[in-house]
Amino acid sequence: MHVHFVAVAGTGMGALAGLFKAAGHEVSGSDVSFYPPMGPALERWGIRLMTGFDPAHLDPRPDLVVIGNVCRPTNPEARAAIDGGMRVTTMAHALADHMLAGRSPLVVAGTHGKTTTSSMCAWLLHEAGRDPGFLIGGLPKNFDASFRLPQHAPSAGERGGGRRGLPLLQADPPEAGGARRRTPFVVEGDEYDTAFFEKTPKFWHYQPEVGVVTSIEHDHIDIYPDADAYEAAFRGFVERIPETGLVVAAAHDPRVVDVVSRSARAEVAWFALEGDDTHGMPPHWLAAPAEASDSGQSFDLYAGGVMAGRFALQMPGHHNVRNAAAAIAAAAQGFGVPLSTATAALARFEGVRRRQDLLFEARGVRVYDDFAHHPTAVDETLRALRSRHPDGALWAVFEPRSATACRALHQEPYARAFGAADRVVLAPLGRPDIAAGERLDLDRLVRDLERADKRAEAAASVDVIVATLAREAKEGDTIALLSNGAFGGIYEKLRDALSTRPR
Repeated sequence: MHVHFVAVAGTGMGALAGLFKAAGHEVSGSDVSFYPPMGPALERWGIRLMTGFDPAHLDPRPDLVVIGNVCRPTNPEARAAIDGGMRVTTMAHALADHMLAGRSPLVVAGTHGKTTTSSMCAWLLHEAGRDPGFLIGGLPKNFDASFRLPQHAPSAGERGGGRRGLPLLQADPPEAGGARRRTPFVVEGDEYDTAFFEKTPKFWHYQPEVGVVTSIEHDHIDIYPDADAYEAAFRGFVERIPETGLVVAAAHDPRVVDVVSRSARAEVAWFALEGDDTHGMPPHWLAAPAEASDSGQSFDLYAGGVMAGRFALQMPGHHNVRNAAAAIAAAAQGFGVPLSTATAALARFEGVRRRQDLLFEARGVRVYDDFAHHPTAVDETLRALRSRHPDGALWAVFEPRSATACRALHQEPYARAFGAADRVVLAPLGRPDIAAGERLDLDRLVRDLERADKRAEAAASVDVIVATLAREAKEGDTIALLSNGAFGGIYEKLRDALSTRPR
């Protein structure tokens, strides 16, 4: 089958194109440009690439056209496919219809922690020999791509369904902890809309048998104008998990507790950290963090009130302990992965690129890259880096880039999000076209941070930021570059500036 992707260079669309190619299909794709890392990756995977959007890219006529959700109704190539009566679909439906059918989807949803938790789930299932497929919106360092096709074709003969109990605490057999399911397929479940011609959340279409809800905090204001609309998307996700399935849910988040307790038809496994307010929901999976160190974070895990052992992570931060507890619950209670296997696997989990990712160290200055852009994620990331590097100044260099980050919705939360940092440098807004009355006020944010005894500044450009860091960052300092985009090429500019500055 010839499958053509319109707007193929996005993280999710590109990975899905790679999946189709791995499944043996002829795959082509178009986009405005093919910058690294996705452009070279698509070429490496054997995707035939076409620059720009042009109806001529649909000749010869593809068997299936997948239209990305970044496309607008006026996109000439998408318009030609639809008006020409071609077989048209979306990323969510293409994944569900062609990759998830006959498999057991494990879908990770939530405002925060989706990428890391999905990657952990895939790694735990892989290490347990379950041959998982996956599609993740980031690159897990333990794998060579953000997607994987299971080695075995879907089989209707494998049994699905069945109730699940907590797993045995020793080296339990594969079927322990519930019915043996079909080959698992891990999906990072995005709540963003499906396409311009189908305004439904993408994660509604993945037919999860096991679903994880890590957190719910109003985001994507361009799609969801208020918190009620945003939470409604998650209610629909939870409602779609069948009675024979499993919901793994964060008991510390009051919005998750409300949505899941009202909407779930399936069995619910709550997870939490020791000391959390669990809002009346006794956690089935309770993690007690120990002290963080340069080597990462350890924690004790209790399963059903029984001590299940000490686990170790290479990444610091209580938020990563939450991610780990959710992944263990999904893998163990959802698919019978032995806890002994999970213990060894987590210790070898290397994390995800752009999640507390140490890029380099130059002249004694450590530089990390992180995708954090929501205030909660910024706060968690900075606190985790501070716990790993308690000495030296911690610089937070933040680019407000997303539709939500550039708006005033989180003006006050941002003033609290940089509490762990010593120095804060704010880049220009990534979306300057937002109306002044709706825009995040960077000058006000600087004033609020200074009132909280932070040294803060709003820089005029990336080059000004690089010059400031090269001039003022000292040996032993840590710099966190926080952006959900390319940040104007700051990474290589900063590496060069720090490496060549006088000692």
